[in-house]
Amino acid sequence: MTTPKTPLLDTVQSPADMKTLSDAQLCQLADEVRVETISAVSVTGGHLGAGLGVVEMTVALHAVFDTPKDKIIWDVSHQCYPHKILTGRRDRIRTLRMKDGLSGFTKRSESPYDPFGAAHSSTSISAALGFAVARDLGGGGGDAIAVIGDGSMSAGMAYEAMNNAGHLGKRLIVILNDNEMSIAPPVGAMSSYLSRLYAGEPFQELKAAAKGAVFLLPEPFREGAKRARDMVKHMTVGGTLFEELGFSYLGPIDGHDMDQLLQVLRTVKDRATGPIMIHAITKKGKGFGPAEAARDRGHATGKFDVLTGEQQKAPSNAPSYTSVFADTLLKYAATDPKICAVTAAMPDGTGLNKFMERYASRCFDVGIAEQHAVTFSASLAAGGMRPFCALYSTFLQRGYDQVVHDVALQRLPVRFAIDRAGLVGADGATHAGAFDVAFLSNLPDMVVMAAADEAELVRMVATAAAYDDGPIAFRFPRGEGVGVDMPDDPALLEIGKGRMIQTGSRVALLSFGTRLSEVQAAAETLTAKGITPTIADARFAKPLDRDMILDLATNHEALITIEEGAIGGFGSHVSQLLAEEGVFDDGLKFRSMVLPDTFIDQSSPHDMYAMAGLNADDIVIKVLTTLGIVTLEKRA
Repeated sequence: MTTPKTPLLDTVQSPADMKTLSDAQLCQLADEVRVETISAVSVTGGHLGAGLGVVEMTVALHAVFDTPKDKIIWDVSHQCYPHKILTGRRDRIRTLRMKDGLSGFTKRSESPYDPFGAAHSSTSISAALGFAVARDLGGGGGDAIAVIGDGSMSAGMAYEAMNNAGHLGKRLIVILNDNEMSIAPPVGAMSSYLSRLYAGEPFQELKAAAKGAVFLLPEPFREGAKRARDMVKHMTVGGTLFEELGFSYLGPIDGHDMDQLLQVLRTVKDRATGPIMIHAITKKGKGFGPAEAARDRGHATGKFDVLTGEQQKAPSNAPSYTSVFADTLLKYAATDPKICAVTAAMPDGTGLNKFMERYASRCFDVGIAEQHAVTFSASLAAGGMRPFCALYSTFLQRGYDQVVHDVALQRLPVRFAIDRAGLVGADGATHAGAFDVAFLSNLPDMVVMAAADEAELVRMVATAAAYDDGPIAFRFPRGEGVGVDMPDDPALLEIGKGRMIQTGSRVALLSFGTRLSEVQAAAETLTAKGITPTIADARFAKPLDRDMILDLATNHEALITIEEGAIGGFGSHVSQLLAEEGVFDDGLKFRSMVLPDTFIDQSSPHDMYAMAGLNADDIVIKVLTTLGIVTLEKRA
């Protein structure tokens, strides 16, 4: 009878507790961490597949290196749940992505074991190099280790950092976590290059011999082995890109073979002098059948049954905004062969997977490369096409210079479909679509729209498809619509014209975006109090509906704008208009309800908007205080 193994995870409160474990015990610990990760995410939902793919790597890194003195920087940090379990946060791991709980990403304020916050891709090598240079300048700290996925290696920032690191020659460790996946399957020449590194027969031999890496050979044999290794690599792939950038290259190695990982990491820790690249092959979703079988390898999941992997899904009463955008775009692409679509490694998230299936030659996933996506879209427009560049608001930030220089300055008709506008819930501040209205509305000739509901989104897609006079953007949130009837043959919107929703007196509520439903709920409460507000849907932040806004301002005691964006956006532009027209001289009470000047941590969207002060109850209070009916002190 086999004696059951004593659980080890309960004995690990910090990485220091791993230093006394044998290699066999570290293998057991990895198995337990994998089980714990699956169990936790089944309760919370979250990013599962990436973490399962680096369990052995996480255990090995913390066993070999001396964190937090040594800095481990996880690129994007979708894969950081095992890291959190091993760094004193296991007791809170079932609060992942919840209000007042653990972040779904690394976060400096959460733990000293998170030296650098991340949630966007391709930043880790730059960050690790900064720590390495700070160390050598007397700032303290030990080794700097960047763990970056092959999907993140498609972004130019990674190569900017590697080029600089190779030039500086500092001791720096980069682990290329090559799982052939980012969120979508990887695309592009870099993915093909990495595949060739370990697909050919000579490299299969090198992979099998990784335990006998050059570093481990006795001194007399080391130089000869290195020459032989270099010769084989150059014969196989014509030179190693990473070594040309100044990195010593080691790999590929099996990222799930604990013995191999430990041997390589220990050797690198003891012997490395300059920048080194360790190329590890892993499997996203490793060890959980439903994740391994999923198209995205369990990248993001809701709560699920551990035994079956079946996800718990809330009943849906309305289509999601993303699906409304995708279906509407398909409709217009069917009759207009010039319509094409571009996304940056998010075909599923943006709904363009549907477009890709039907019109493969007109749909382009450019990988994690938002700057390229924007300029590529600009040149498609210059070439006579009608491109829709579909990006999350928080990722569009990464291509802002290209929006300014390559699109707006040339007045090219790129259609920006901005998903995840506003506050997004469990992903927290790093993914909030807070700034796009402000940074787009400042650009000359840029048209900026926000859909109040899913029917309005249909109209905006149709309007954008027909608009050829310059760049145009429309934004919409994550999640379901409000359940309104959808137009079969939507009329095109007149550029820069809003719509009146209801006519009242004393106060006008001017909404931009999907807070309109909250404005209408607030209006019902106010009507019961004897105040019937006028309600208007602005539709456009740029250009403003000047006539409608001035009419609202001159015929009401107070005007309040409401938007799901940061200060500097729609309300600021309205205020500028009113000031220039001298409306404030006539005593108008103007207020602007925007996202607060702070980053809001993860919670449910409703709770986040409550923290932001943008729900119906907040609008009621704003009206009553603006009109002088109540004071803020009475709110409690």
